[in-house]
Amino acid sequence: MICTLCSSPLITKKDPSYYDCDLCRALVKDENQYLSSAAEKAHYETHNNDVDDIRYQNFTMPITQYVLNNCLPTDMGLDFGSGTGPVITSMLRKKDYDVVLYDPYFAADENIFNTTYDYILSCEVFEHLNNPKKEIDRLTSLLKPNGILLIMTLLYNDQVDFKTWHYRRDPTHIFIYRKETIEYIAKVQQFEILELTDRFIVLRKTD
Repeated sequence: MICTLCSSPLITKKDPSYYDCDLCRALVKDENQYLSSAAEKAHYETHNNDVDDIRYQNFTMPITQYVLNNCLPTDMGLDFGSGTGPVITSMLRKKDYDVVLYDPYFAADENIFNTTYDYILSCEVFEHLNNPKKEIDRLTSLLKPNGILLIMTLLYNDQVDFKTWHYRRDPTHIFIYRKETIEYIAKVQQFEILELTDRFIVLRKTD
């Protein structure tokens, strides 16, 4: 198997299910353990993502607040991987922000790929990508110059016990990032890193 982000041969195993990429430092699930599309969709449908749930709103607030503080209502936004309950888009639209949705299972309008965007947000999506290189290349191409990519995903560090880590136990989490993985993406895609925490990432397109 090769890494689905950097195309390096995957040799080292983190555990029986995940490879540890030596180049981009991602943790990549063995493709033989991927769920089928039907099983993956069924798993997502069990999520109780109520857009009016205050806990859900608070969880996603880093992205929502960043957009409110740094983008204009007239800027064009894309919620990539919006899922069953697009809470961020719901809150932004209440503030008259112009955001469109895309999700391969729940909002699969391919026409959104014919437009470019001032910002793209992706909350708890990147860890589900079975071809992160393809999707990140596509998102980069959809951003206008100086556009921003906002990502929420939980980064791994080696002080965490991977075997018992809750994020690793979700069967749909097939690509897990370290800080170094985000730095690799920024270098390859020529992004400026504006924020990089263990949960929230903001990248700006520099070309």
